[in-house]
Amino acid sequence: MGKNPSFLTKPNSVESATPWTTEDSAQLYGVNDWGADYFSVNEAGQAVVNVPFGEQKASVAILDIIQAMSERGLEMPAMLRIENLLDDRIAKLNNAFAEAITAYDYQNVYRGVFPIKVNQQCHVVEEIADYGRRFSHGLEAGSKAELIIALAKLQDNDSLIVCNGYKDSEFIELGLYAREMGIPCFFILETPAELPIIIKASQRLGIKPLLGVRIRSSVKVDGHWNADSGDRSIFGLSTTALFDVVTQLKAADMIDCLQLLHCHIGSQIPNIRNIRNGVQEACQFYSGLQAEGAPMGYLDLGGGLAVDYEGTRNISSNSMNYGLDEYCAAIVETISEALTPKGIAHPVIVTESGRATVAYSSMLLFNILDVRNHDPAPLPDALPEDSHELLQNLWLVNDAINSQNYQECFHDAEYYRDQIRQLFLHGQIGLSERACADNLALAVFEKVAKEVAQQNRPAPELLDIHEQLADVYYGNFSLFQSLPDAWAIDQVFPVMPVHRLEERPTRHAVIADITCDCDGQINRFASVDGIKKTIRLHEKQEQEDYYLGVFLVGAYQETLGDLHNLFGDTNVVSVHISEDGSLNFAREFHGDSISDVLSYVEYDPKIMQEEFRKRAEAAVKQGKITAVKRKTILKAFKDSLDGYTYFESETL
Repeated sequence: MGKNPSFLTKPNSVESATPWTTEDSAQLYGVNDWGADYFSVNEAGQAVVNVPFGEQKASVAILDIIQAMSERGLEMPAMLRIENLLDDRIAKLNNAFAEAITAYDYQNVYRGVFPIKVNQQCHVVEEIADYGRRFSHGLEAGSKAELIIALAKLQDNDSLIVCNGYKDSEFIELGLYAREMGIPCFFILETPAELPIIIKASQRLGIKPLLGVRIRSSVKVDGHWNADSGDRSIFGLSTTALFDVVTQLKAADMIDCLQLLHCHIGSQIPNIRNIRNGVQEACQFYSGLQAEGAPMGYLDLGGGLAVDYEGTRNISSNSMNYGLDEYCAAIVETISEALTPKGIAHPVIVTESGRATVAYSSMLLFNILDVRNHDPAPLPDALPEDSHELLQNLWLVNDAINSQNYQECFHDAEYYRDQIRQLFLHGQIGLSERACADNLALAVFEKVAKEVAQQNRPAPELLDIHEQLADVYYGNFSLFQSLPDAWAIDQVFPVMPVHRLEERPTRHAVIADITCDCDGQINRFASVDGIKKTIRLHEKQEQEDYYLGVFLVGAYQETLGDLHNLFGDTNVVSVHISEDGSLNFAREFHGDSISDVLSYVEYDPKIMQEEFRKRAEAAVKQGKITAVKRKTILKAFKDSLDGYTYFESETL
């Protein structure tokens, strides 16, 4: 086994004689692998967003966008959306299916629908509806609220509305009225209990519904969300329930309403083989329903199209072993091979790709507020003569370390340090000796890390020593609000600095947010060698902002965010990039104020202000403050209520 790449193994604050290039940064952070050509590093060492315009592209430095945001009063942290990328994802998905349909002589069309739950923000859904209109790209609704969004925002009667989830009579009535207006609104039966409600409403209103059935696929898939398939899936009809639905529809003379089969085998499916198997099984159900007298016509294969967050093109939960073109070709080919020999007309292909549609268009940007490093303090020339024997032994270990004994020295340093801590615990040595021991041990560990970096076969127990010495970079954001999946399900998102990429990053680090929670940290990072517990970052310079970006966060993160420590929504900016590289700030949304988030948890800011006024007035009467000081204090209280929930830079 050869040496590991120097940019991955070099311990903190160790320089190298080898020049660092922007290409090294691109390789280190994997941007050319996960960026899907939308993101890269320019010659100036800045992360850029690339917007395709035919054969050409416009490239804009993200740092330039941050500067333009600041000039408009939109400070960090912020969610940045690039509208062009959302449009391009819709176009790529529809065009890839169109090309596959032509290549395999498929005798029908593709109709995509976007699941609103993936990103419910109004401007996202509006952009999808507006740009998707040229492709008759529809929407999927899983609740009454989402159905209302779909009915209001879609203006094309060729665009499908697919209603999943549990549906009460009010939900069904609204969908039936949409059907009467000529809107292709499908009710997907999730359980047999929904059918009698639909039949009753249909007969009462005299409107025949468009129906689909969701089958419970037996195909098990790789990845985190494999519970969406199999016998224990919480959604979908068993084969027994499916047959019962067909029987009830025939009895109600409504079998002609059953026109769609829905099959969702999982979200973020990393393995293309799973997709082929799922489509193949769905086709058998489809042909079986048609044999039972249902006219059919639509095959909805649900979501599952993955995003390669790692850029490793493998079958881990955060990656995928296929591309968009292969995904579309696999679906079209499998349907054609399954149905054509049976003489069954090709159905309209429907997919509910949400993650792959919106993930690329959004990134979280934030500044680093502070850094806690684990560098040892400068050592004295010698220990005091009366130093404890254990402390003197630790001093000798630090002097003796070399390439031959570094592992032994590591063990000795741990032993002496821990013994000294025990003495401190029992009051047998003082604070100064305890501090000296901790610092000496840290000096030993740093030297050990340097030796490990130079070894072809370092001791396995020391391979992660740089993780033990990693800095903590404190970012101005809330993990729970902006990146909840990183905390809840260990989702890996690409993270990198957006500038200084022409410089060598010399620090191993984890990234902490500003919540009061030990879980509020990012400590899983994608790399060429798999998931790492640290990321390489640059030293933070005094009086200079250092900006990081977390990419591919457009799916689910804003929808699932919570108010941990009452940190609210960040500032949000939607930018449209023109072909000449100029920026149009299409939409701006200032993040929640403290007053906003207090109202979300049932506090009344006006009442709180009055309560504090009374307390300040009491302080005046007690002679603790003057009336003039009271005015200043009340203004500070009011300004805080109106202020951003995140760290605000001081204004001079």
